Amino acid sequence: MNRIDAHHHVWDLSARPHAWLDGDRMAPVRRTYTLDDLAGPASAAGVTGTVLVQVLADLEETREFLTLAAGSDLVAGVVGWIDLTAPDAADTLAALPAGLVGVRHGVQSEADPAWLNRPDVRRGLAAVSAAGLAYDLLTLPHQLPAAADTVAALPELTFVLDHLSKPPIASGELEPWRSRIRELAAYPNVYCKLSGMVTEADWESWRVADLRPYAEVVLEEFGPSRVMFGSDWPVCLLAAGYGQVVSAADELCAGLSESEREEVFAGTARRAYKL
Repeated sequence: MNRIDAHHHVWDLSARPHAWLDGDRMAPVRRTYTLDDLAGPASAAGVTGTVLVQVLADLEETREFLTLAAGSDLVAGVVGWIDLTAPDAADTLAALPAGLVGVRHGVQSEADPAWLNRPDVRRGLAAVSAAGLAYDLLTLPHQLPAAADTVAALPELTFVLDHLSKPPIASGELEPWRSRIRELAAYPNVYCKLSGMVTEADWESWRVADLRPYAEVVLEEFGPSRVMFGSDWPVCLLAAGYGQVVSAADELCAGLSESEREEVFAGTARRAYKL
């Protein structure tokens, strides 16, 4: 099976600061990561296409990622960043070069749990929709009610939920995350990435069994045709190697039919991002 990794990053610490990498816990990944670093592990896992996702709230980073994608046989599309609240958001999108398949903002870092409901944000999301792009939801569980409100208000926009909205896998709690996921999944214009799970588990001692209850929820609620695999490399390296992440996803999807696995590992990403 040719696989698509629907969520990974690169970063160049010599180009601009990455304050989020400060602190002892992030020290293992506090270095530059390039597409060349990803190529070997991706090839070994059968990954033939990827989606490169923004790291910083920095339009210049997005432009650089689009340049990288244009020169890469591996990157099939870029989820970039723009200031959604800016009055000229539509013009900004129109001025970006080819290769952009989606937009993302770090909603998880916003203090206001209803940030997505702001009129200026909604106006920006409407511009994303008009441009024919998807919008990646990077949220925490307490922000899911506002995400559901936003999805309901913009039925023509394709939304992609990153990292299952970061459920508390390390503690094993399912509620209220599960109920909020169920509410969000009821909207057909929302997809979900099977990604970012190992870093929400215990970095040192996680097992596939720890991830399974959360994977089962999203596969049941969204269905395989709206779930897509993502590695979250190189962030995943805090807890697991690239091959381990792929192997865990394989194990979590082992009960699916062949056609359903093809959806999770390629077809869903192609549709959601129009790759």
